Amino acid sequence: MYKVFIDGSAGTTGLKIYDRLKERKDISLITIEEKFRKDVNARKDAINSSDVCFLCLPDDAAKESVSLVENNNTIIIDTSTAHRTNENFTYGFAEINGLREKIKCSKRIANPGCHASGFISLIAPLIKAGAIKTDIKLSAYSLTGYTGGGKKMIAEYEDANRPTTFDSPRLYGLTQSHKHLPEIVKVCGIENAPVFMPIVCDYACGMQVTVPLFTSDLSVSVNDIKEIYKNLYNGKVVYFVDDSENGFLSSNNLSGRDDMQISVFGNDERITLVSRFDNLGKGASGAAVQNMNIALGLDETIGLNLGE
Repeated sequence: MYKVFIDGSAGTTGLKIYDRLKERKDISLITIEEKFRKDVNARKDAINSSDVCFLCLPDDAAKESVSLVENNNTIIIDTSTAHRTNENFTYGFAEINGLREKIKCSKRIANPGCHASGFISLIAPLIKAGAIKTDIKLSAYSLTGYTGGGKKMIAEYEDANRPTTFDSPRLYGLTQSHKHLPEIVKVCGIENAPVFMPIVCDYACGMQVTVPLFTSDLSVSVNDIKEIYKNLYNGKVVYFVDDSENGFLSSNNLSGRDDMQISVFGNDERITLVSRFDNLGKGASGAAVQNMNIALGLDETIGLNLGE
């Protein structure tokens, strides 16, 4: 039985990881009393007693937790932004760039950001295949449920007396300095950060990341793009889907699930690449559990809620 500690179990991501692990017979969850939740020594003991430690903390606290590790066995899976571009951490998106094999051997895994997961799932394979150039200038917009903003945003959206402005989609990250951009650039291997437009919407869970492209920017055909995705994404977690919902795409269609759908739409001149998933699933907690399964040498889908 594997011993697992969730450092930051009271946060949204930590709670969702707990939900995915609490019924598993191969997992023993290490807990500490609420009054010791922020006690360094209590956390240190729990971290070093675990086979796997999930960090569901702000960046500075996540870095502190890593510094508390005193053994060579504990696997750290950090869901914060702190280590996503750190060379000592393996980026935890198993389906791209040969990362699954690296995750299998890693003791330090950086769980991807939710928006970043969508963008990277679309662009990293095209860069690797030479379908687009590394100096391409891209844009992307990303629709997300409000649970991606954590407890404070959840409380704001679920407040009966909230402002009417919360009833409509709200664009944020207006300064083009969103925290996911560094990992997007690094993992995709592109030279320019995209013009990125994240939008929070009035529904709880679900994400849809869209990257538009002119076919003149491609070195291959649109059908070739589809084949790249079909060949790469042919598993249960990430897979290619070549249809819509009667001409529509709902951004909360995979709410409550841990899989991701990749699609391509458009015509001979302009196309849109689309990645749909749950911001708390493949965009956070589901991905973290998948990474744990891989690092422990288990079937990576154990404990995940996947589509048929």
